[in-house]
Amino acid sequence: MFTGIVAELGEVLAVEPSEAGARLRVRGGLSAELSPGDSIAVNGACLTATTSSADGFEADVMRQTLDLTTLGGLNAGDPVNLELPLRAEDRLGGHVVQGHVDARAAVAGVEADGFARRLRVELPEDLRSLVVERGSIAIDGVSLTVASLGSHWAEVSLIPETLERTTLGRREPGDLVNLECDVMARYVQRMLPSLSPLTTEGNDQ
Repeated sequence: MFTGIVAELGEVLAVEPSEAGARLRVRGGLSAELSPGDSIAVNGACLTATTSSADGFEADVMRQTLDLTTLGGLNAGDPVNLELPLRAEDRLGGHVVQGHVDARAAVAGVEADGFARRLRVELPEDLRSLVVERGSIAIDGVSLTVASLGSHWAEVSLIPETLERTTLGRREPGDLVNLECDVMARYVQRMLPSLSPLTTEGNDQ
């Protein structure tokens, strides 16, 4: 489990595709805290480190992850958002992020807003009911609040700290980003069809 508070901007060293998936090699200081088998979020996708050293790690990316996320489109030199899993004693500074990317989405617009920047992303149809205004959403693994919501898009406001410390400061219209909706919305969506309508039958009060 993660919080969507990016700890470091890593650098992609290589993406080595194969028929079975891909091997991702990343440089980053967080690697010093990793052992083989540990989890790490890369642009919001939870991966398992297969090797680690003082300045980098490798992870295998299976085909389903390549299909659902932007990881397969990374190139050597690209920056990536990195976050280690939440410890039991850590503060929950963002929101509960699982590292299970729901979909890729296109950046629809970027606009200055005082010292902040508004970032608008297109919402895939099956995710639109899971996003609410002033609710939480993770974009490329960054915990954000939905500032504005349309019929097919969501907009967030990025403060200078977020622009500087994450990849979102580099995003332009047409770029693809990873989206993860609030997990609580998924549980509610799953439960609603099974709930019986309330009835007052037998209650005359």
